[in-house]
Amino acid sequence: MPAGLDKTPSANRTHIVFLGAMNSGKSTLVNAFANQQIAIVSDVPGTTTDAVERAMEIHGVGPCVLVDTAGFDDKGELGELRVNATRKRAMEADVVVLLLTKDTLDTCKRWHDEFEKRNIPVIPVVNKIEEKEQKAFFETIEKERFGDVPVISTDAQKGIGVNDLKKAVVDAVATHKIARSITGDLVGKEDVVLLVMPQDKQAPEGRLILPQVQTIRELLDKTCVVISTTMDSFEAGLMALSKPPKLIITDSQVFDEVYQRKPKESLLTSFSVLFAAYKGDIEYYVESVKAIAGLTEQSKVLIAECCTHAPLEEDIGRVKIPAMLRKKVGSGLTVEVVGGRDFPDDLSDYDLIIQCGACMFGRNYVMARLSQAKEQKVPMTNYGITIAYMRGILDKIEICA
Repeated sequence: MPAGLDKTPSANRTHIVFLGAMNSGKSTLVNAFANQQIAIVSDVPGTTTDAVERAMEIHGVGPCVLVDTAGFDDKGELGELRVNATRKRAMEADVVVLLLTKDTLDTCKRWHDEFEKRNIPVIPVVNKIEEKEQKAFFETIEKERFGDVPVISTDAQKGIGVNDLKKAVVDAVATHKIARSITGDLVGKEDVVLLVMPQDKQAPEGRLILPQVQTIRELLDKTCVVISTTMDSFEAGLMALSKPPKLIITDSQVFDEVYQRKPKESLLTSFSVLFAAYKGDIEYYVESVKAIAGLTEQSKVLIAECCTHAPLEEDIGRVKIPAMLRKKVGSGLTVEVVGGRDFPDDLSDYDLIIQCGACMFGRNYVMARLSQAKEQKVPMTNYGITIAYMRGILDKIEICA
């Protein structure tokens, strides 16, 4: 098998994020948890400056990523940048391992409550505490009430408590895991699905983009009959079938072309619309896209991409959607683009946020962005929903709940 074909994408892995103060033992615990040297360990405060991650598999969890973060009590100008980077990485967490120390209990409680609000499981850990201090400290922790999860005592250097921590992680994943489907109940066993897949110039040569791959895999798991075409061969694909396909899934960029030429019996949606529901809040996206009608040349729109790449002339987020918006609103419309984890903390300047399909990040990260937008009362939608709305076919396509 060619290298890389058996690799699980990071977005599909369970993210286990280790948080705590500087010198609380995070890196040592990460190394013990993985049973290998992943993070640099030192007595010097602030040794971990950027998040360090390691992909692995854990029985009962499956493919996962261990993320060792910088201490959340780092100080100074650089320290603030590191803490901000830690906060952004924590947004991706599916499970949080929170290291408690005597001097940072208040901070730990704030982090704990923040994750609890988002229904992210937190496993509190006390690492390497003197036996004579342990009883008093655990009584203090009990008063602070770190949820219903028992506090785990570890000594990572000696390997004590590491297996207890692994079991707690497995239990947390099992308890909080929610089965999600990309295509929902749109199709079932032996339904014919036609995929219209213009080849994205951003994708490496010889490969499909991740949403296409994931969708195909799910359809095959559902025992659907999957036919793939490009826009150029769309009609040939239809003619090759004995009856119209139950569902057509297209690239959002050719939504209107496919809609005009599809059989009336066939349902229509796009990869981006499916992933809007799979990874985000589809109802908020659909409601938020109506904000486009109220945009003026004085408005400001944020395009939020989750991947980072050198833009090409046909780039959907950096070129096509801004051009569509300016054609409707006027050339004075301000459109800003951010990539990767560079999502602003303060969204109050924006009249609308348009999020990509987020194939490079997990659902929790996207939902954290959505929570931030909702708290600041800023409408936020998605590429596919935006294009369907602007083409006038949003009410004619299928949207998974």
